[in-house]
Amino acid sequence: MLIRSHWTLTPSETAVLPRSYHLELVKQLHERLGLDMGGQQTPSLTFSGFIGSATRTSEFVTFHPENPYHLSLSGLSETTSKAIFNLDLGDTLEFLGSQFQVCDRHHDITSYDQLYTELIANEPEPERQFNLKFLTPTSFSQKRIYLPLPVPRLLVQSWLDRWNEFGPVYLGSYDLLDYLEEAIALKYHNIRSTRFQVYRSFVTGFVGEITLQIPQRTDPLISQVANLLVHYSNFCGTGVKTRLGMGYSQYQPRQHPSDCKETSKDC
Repeated sequence: MLIRSHWTLTPSETAVLPRSYHLELVKQLHERLGLDMGGQQTPSLTFSGFIGSATRTSEFVTFHPENPYHLSLSGLSETTSKAIFNLDLGDTLEFLGSQFQVCDRHHDITSYDQLYTELIANEPEPERQFNLKFLTPTSFSQKRIYLPLPVPRLLVQSWLDRWNEFGPVYLGSYDLLDYLEEAIALKYHNIRSTRFQVYRSFVTGFVGEITLQIPQRTDPLISQVANLLVHYSNFCGTGVKTRLGMGYSQYQPRQHPSDCKETSKDC
């Protein structure tokens, strides 16, 4: 089971939170899920923080009651996915002295087997162009530094490492990365750099939009693997510290008949 759950929330009144609010929020959510924050080298949960229009200063973030905010949690393992599916935030989410009304929830649900079957085993005609949005700061670990750039090899390696960690089918390692690096080009980008607070330090990441392109001459199997990994990125996020709110990325795939979405309440 793979799940990405989305909640829409609005603050009951203007909420002024510390810039590092996401650290307290994700800690509280882990406790409610019954999950250990530090028990996995490769986290099986990704977290978005609040996505929406907010006023930011060097120390605080202000959330406005007239604006909706979106919160997403994804599970990459069966245990984590089931915990997220069963998570009930109730009518209000309270933390750091503020209240957010829970207006709506829906799920994107699939499985590793389903993605693999639809995008590789059935030998579909692969998509050749991918438009991705990075809604929270995204960066990659390069030895002792962080690289805030959408380098195709680093994007693919991030997704591949997570698939190989949690998926039932091992796709390959550096040889496959070499083939994918030759096949995937960065066609377009509109990005900017921004800082993300992690406890007492900051990590620089990029946010914005990119387009990846696969040439027509690319081997079909390599193109299908690339398609699989891009689709998987909707669940696993991209780059470092996705459990803390970095690397929240979105790719809007073509709809498949077996796609499953469930919606609960509305405002």
